[in-house]
Amino acid sequence: MNSFLLAGSLPPDFFGRILFILKNYGVSMAKGAGTTLLIAIVGTLIGCVIGFIVGLIQTIPINPNDSVAKKILLKIVNIILKIYVEVFRGTPMMVQAMFLHYGAMLLLNLHMDMWTSAFVIVSINTGAYMAETVRGGIFSVPLSQTEGAKAIGMTHVQTMLNVILPQALRNIMPQIGNNLIINIKDTCVLSCIGVVELFFTSKSVAGTYYTYFETFTITMVMYLIMTLFFSWLLRFFEKRMDGPAEYDLATTDTLAYTSGTLSDPRKDFVDDRHLSDAPHAGEDNMNNTRR
Repeated sequence: MNSFLLAGSLPPDFFGRILFILKNYGVSMAKGAGTTLLIAIVGTLIGCVIGFIVGLIQTIPINPNDSVAKKILLKIVNIILKIYVEVFRGTPMMVQAMFLHYGAMLLLNLHMDMWTSAFVIVSINTGAYMAETVRGGIFSVPLSQTEGAKAIGMTHVQTMLNVILPQALRNIMPQIGNNLIINIKDTCVLSCIGVVELFFTSKSVAGTYYTYFETFTITMVMYLIMTLFFSWLLRFFEKRMDGPAEYDLATTDTLAYTSGTLSDPRKDFVDDRHLSDAPHAGEDNMNNTRR
C-alpha cells in the first residue's frame, strides 16, 4: 500500500519521473555504479594474471628428452587446468556465484563475505576465458620467432618473456577489453549473493515506486556510458601500442648501410661533390704558384 501511495506522488510525465529518481536516488545509483566498476576492474586484472599463468603453463613444450616425471607432472597439471577452463567457461556466472559463495561454507566451512566472493568469482571466471585467449595469442606468433630465440640460446621462459609475450599481448588486447566490458555488465548477477551494485540499487528504487521503465532507462544509460568510456580507453592504448604511423622498415640495404658493408648514398653524394670541386681547387693553387 505504501508503494502505491509513493507511486501516486510522482510527476505524471516520463521525464519528470526521470528527474525525480535522479534527484532522490542519483547518489545511491552512482555508488552502485562505483561498486560495479571496482569489482569489474579488479576482477579483470586478477583474471588476466590467472589467464596468463594458465596459458603459459598450457604452452610448455614436452620434449622427447624430458624425464618421465616431468612428462607425467605436466600431463596431470594440463588436465586439471583444462577442467578448470571448461567448467568456468561452460557455466553461468550466477550459478558460479551461488555455488562458490554458499558451497564454500558447506563444503569447506569457509565463510566468505560478499566482497571476497565477488572478487573471487569474477577473477576465476575471467581467468578461464583469458587462459584460452593467451594460449591463442601465443600460438598466433610465428614459430620462427621461437626457433630464432632458441637458436641464440634462450630458454623457454626467456623466450616467452622477451620474445613471444610482448607480441602476443598486442594480439590479445581487444579480448582483454571485451572481458572488461563483459564484466561491467555481468556484475549484475552478483546481486544474488547480496552485492549492492548498480543493478541491485536500481531494482530497489524501481520496486519502491513501481517505476521500472524509468529507473532502468537510467540504469541502461549508466551502463552504456561506462562501457563506451572503457571501449574508447582500450582503443587508445591499442593505438599507443601500435607505435608511430610513419617508420622505416629494416630492409637489407638499410642493414648493409648500418653494418658498413655498403656506403651510404648520401655520403657518396657528398664525396662526389668534393671531387667535383677538386679541379677548381687545383687550378687556384696553380694560379697562386704562377703569381
